[in-house]
Amino acid sequence: MSHVDLDVCGTGAVASDEAAMTIFWRSGYPVGHILQLDDGRQRQVWGTPQDRGTSAPLSSLSASVVICTRDRPEELARCLASLPLQSFRPNEIVVVDNASRDGRTREVAIQAGVVYVREDRPGLDFARNTGAKAATGDIIAYTDDDVLLHPRWLENLVAAFDAPEIGAVTGLVLPAELETQAQRQFESFWSFGQGYDRVDYPAADFALTSGAHVFPAWKVGAGASMAFRRSVFEKVGYFDERLDVGQAGCSGDSEYWYRLLANRIDCRYEPMAVAFHFHRRAMEGLSFQIYSYMRGHAAALMVQAERTGLVANRHRALWTMPKWYLGRLWRRARRGPALEDIFLRQEITGYAAGLYFYFRQKRPDG
Repeated sequence: MSHVDLDVCGTGAVASDEAAMTIFWRSGYPVGHILQLDDGRQRQVWGTPQDRGTSAPLSSLSASVVICTRDRPEELARCLASLPLQSFRPNEIVVVDNASRDGRTREVAIQAGVVYVREDRPGLDFARNTGAKAATGDIIAYTDDDVLLHPRWLENLVAAFDAPEIGAVTGLVLPAELETQAQRQFESFWSFGQGYDRVDYPAADFALTSGAHVFPAWKVGAGASMAFRRSVFEKVGYFDERLDVGQAGCSGDSEYWYRLLANRIDCRYEPMAVAFHFHRRAMEGLSFQIYSYMRGHAAALMVQAERTGLVANRHRALWTMPKWYLGRLWRRARRGPALEDIFLRQEITGYAAGLYFYFRQKRPDG
């Protein structure tokens, strides 16, 4: 990976021939990137030119940062080290230890001087809910232990809550490194990034489209960089504990954004809030991650249908997605394997496992 500062190099700067990805910056914020795929293709993503010299003024809102972690003390220590550098300091940092097998996570948290909370039920959304209940800030921001935070990450997340109808804000998640085939594969086809332009997701738009089609809440952002008003938890409840790591496998965040929109609460994607994620380095780990992603996506569609009564979710889960996978299998049989189909088997088996997982789970009370 390489980074180019356009304020120094000018608009004629070019991507490095040796880097898998070149990220271009202006006024301290990323504005675009060029990604080299392993099969020789190239992808470019750019934001709309705009003045990024100043951010919106911060409100009087206080903020808590919640990090959910399990058995990764080294990664947790690295993430925590980036928080004292924040331009807008959180009033507290809450580390939720999600059933770690030894005391190292607690030691790292105590050494960093943060709030330590233990959650013995394994599952990311158990931990997220425990963190939300322990936090005291007006804004509750979440990040992951395998993330490094830009110094103005929290400042720009909080500043994006500049209207009372905005209940959730996500940030831009860029790769911290692209050194292995697995990391390049993930960034090429499963990237957390949603571009370099701010995008608002009004609940009114959700209401217009959700009857016939499933609103693509997964495009709102990534759970590695998201924040919520405390009041939304009181209005729509907490994360669905059947989803995400340790349970269905993924999509607890997107289901929650979907639920907010269904309850007339707006969401926003703010790319000026930047975090850097360390993707999995080994293909074996990525294989299981993709399986888990599709397992969680299938389960989340059914949860969304259950919670909202919108039949488009069930239609996508039981008809549209299986039909789409049959189409991909047919194309692969005719044209041979493509780079994006390396984990097609894991996608399909994970998706089927997600439906099975949902139907064998007891629905929560209320």
